[in-house]
Amino acid sequence: MKKPMTVLAEGLGHPEGPYPLPDGRLVFANSYKSEIGVWDPKKKGAGTYAFTGGAPNACMLGSDGKVYYTGGINVGSWLPGDKRPACIGRATPDGKIEIVATEADGVKFDGPNDLSFGPDGKLYFTDSGDWDAEKKPHKGRIIVIEKSGKAHILEELDHTYPNGIVVEPDGSVVWVESYTLKMIRRRSNGKKETFHTFKEGHIPDGFKIDTSGNFWVTTVTSNGVDVVGKDGRAIDFLETGGVPLNCVFGGTSLYVADFGTFDTKGPIPMNGRLVKYDVGVAGMPLFTGAIK
Repeated sequence: MKKPMTVLAEGLGHPEGPYPLPDGRLVFANSYKSEIGVWDPKKKGAGTYAFTGGAPNACMLGSDGKVYYTGGINVGSWLPGDKRPACIGRATPDGKIEIVATEADGVKFDGPNDLSFGPDGKLYFTDSGDWDAEKKPHKGRIIVIEKSGKAHILEELDHTYPNGIVVEPDGSVVWVESYTLKMIRRRSNGKKETFHTFKEGHIPDGFKIDTSGNFWVTTVTSNGVDVVGKDGRAIDFLETGGVPLNCVFGGTSLYVADFGTFDTKGPIPMNGRLVKYDVGVAGMPLFTGAIK
């Protein structure tokens, strides 16, 4: 399917993990700029919400008014000049940075990627490590941070590169694996199932849930977004062009963080953009929470 699109901002570098704020602005992780960026509909282009250092990869608003983010991931062969420890951090509205966690059960993070609050107020995230589809340097983990701030490993994986993650209303944790092309659901009782496998050329990255419980998944090498039913059926495909990395709903629009092109022609390409698609579908209300 094709839907009307609007380019909101361009020249952003490596935008990831967009998230709408209550005042109409949109925050996003900008890995190449080591910051949380912000797009304001009242202004032209995008600015800086907070400088995080390192390379943030996703962000979302907590119930405490702070923007939580994953930090310290490497983007392919690119390394930030101001590399910081892998962490979950948060930014206050005035731009102050606080580190929430750097390890779980005594194990230091390899590279937190995407994150999602659950209906229980806990923060769930994928710890992917460095991207290398051939050498596969890190096993990957699914980690949860309790509201108290204690972090625990839910799942230790086998070199699968867990990427996007969401939590369903019943508490089930769903994530995608970029190396295996699998979409996995972990029930609250710990039982797991692979309920969808993406076709070749559709490497899954980030995703969100609509009000029908279906998943809208940016498949980074497909030039679009795969729509997957909650039962695992392939429902549709939204053509976007470019290199879609992650997305979020706002009203009946889908906001997509897009890398632009793989043909970078330079060490630090600045082709990234934020794009809005009028898909006519609303997203499931996002859960929120806060860590002490």
